Amino acid sequence: MPSKIAGTRGPSAVRGGGRPAPSPGRSRGGGPRRLHERARRAWDRPLTAYYVIIGAGMLITALGLVMVYSASMITALRYELVPSYFFRKQFFAALLGTGLLLIASRMPVKLHRALAYPILVGAVFLMVLVQIPGIGHSVGGNQNWISLGGPFMLQPSEFGKLGLILWGADLLARKNDMRLLTQWKHMLVPLVPGAFMLLGLIMLGGDMGTAIILTAILFGLLWTAGAPTRLFVGVLVVAGALGALLIRTSPHRMDRFQCIGASDPGGEGAPCLQAAHGIYALASGGWFGSGLGASVEKWGQLPEAHTDFIFAVTGEELGLAGTLSVLALFAALGYAGIRVAGGTEDPFVRFAAGGVTTWITAQAVINIGAVLGLLPIAGVPLPLFSYGGSALLPTMFAVGLLIAFARQEPAAKAALAMRRPGWGKRVGVRWKSM
Repeated sequence: MPSKIAGTRGPSAVRGGGRPAPSPGRSRGGGPRRLHERARRAWDRPLTAYYVIIGAGMLITALGLVMVYSASMITALRYELVPSYFFRKQFFAALLGTGLLLIASRMPVKLHRALAYPILVGAVFLMVLVQIPGIGHSVGGNQNWISLGGPFMLQPSEFGKLGLILWGADLLARKNDMRLLTQWKHMLVPLVPGAFMLLGLIMLGGDMGTAIILTAILFGLLWTAGAPTRLFVGVLVVAGALGALLIRTSPHRMDRFQCIGASDPGGEGAPCLQAAHGIYALASGGWFGSGLGASVEKWGQLPEAHTDFIFAVTGEELGLAGTLSVLALFAALGYAGIRVAGGTEDPFVRFAAGGVTTWITAQAVINIGAVLGLLPIAGVPLPLFSYGGSALLPTMFAVGLLIAFARQEPAAKAALAMRRPGWGKRVGVRWKSM
């Protein structure tokens, strides 16, 4: 009977000349199968999601800092500022964001839940202040900023996204514990009215892009809570009808729809100028780009080169290879977030991880889709990548939440507990209980 162990030397396992028979992995077509099997086993390891979230989040942020410096130099010089002006502000925000990420990643879930209401109430309070003349400031036609003095501005709606996720996850988790989520009214109330209150405050300032992201977060929470298809479709239809009405009644928003895939920029101030030059930047990048810092479009032809359209400058300077790398990092982060949400038994963790993953991936898709000419320009930054401290800080805190959730999976806890003593033994450290 042939041996089942690869490499076993026996009469049936040897051919003429004493050479062992090839193992199944070395047979024709076995290489790809073995590679796929190894990749699957690596992804199934308990700490894979934990390390992927850390690695992808940090790489996106680091590459974003590089591209902010490259894309913002000309804009800074145009305003008679030092070339590194915007980079310095973003770097400072990234340092603060890293601190928030570390804090969030070390917090217990109970503390995450306890922060839900303070963050939501604080965000709502600031969003109300934005509408008061003399306090709120308008940027790009949207009244959604508060000046903190000097060059520092705060966009409260970015913290509203985080507040909605934590509050919604805590609310749904409590109802799940009481077995109330099987009733549609308990699934919708007060989650949907609360989300629509935030949407109303945002739309008072005219920020349609942030409203779309907030709606996506609401859908993500309902989806992970197991909303019935009819209920989910009903909420989607109502939100879509309201969105269509808001677009139809605004000539500016109608122009953005008409500029999808536009190749003619028109003259100065034309509605399709930004969309067309974004496509020009991507097209001129080729396979490997013109080189870091060598973008032509950022010299005034492409508006918002370091914010909403930083992906276009990335494509021009780093080429298709650079843009695909960014896409791969976001895909890895999103997939790891889905794994965390699907692999936990804690309902709050499941809902919060689903909300955070929906937020980051939906915003990335909307931003990149607009740059590629596949979607209308929504005016939302690329998460962790675009310039803007108000967007970076809550997003890095949200990534810290995902890290904390990934650490607290039972299998991940066990794996981390096994690794710590081994590390101490290898480096000669003796741990003593306090």
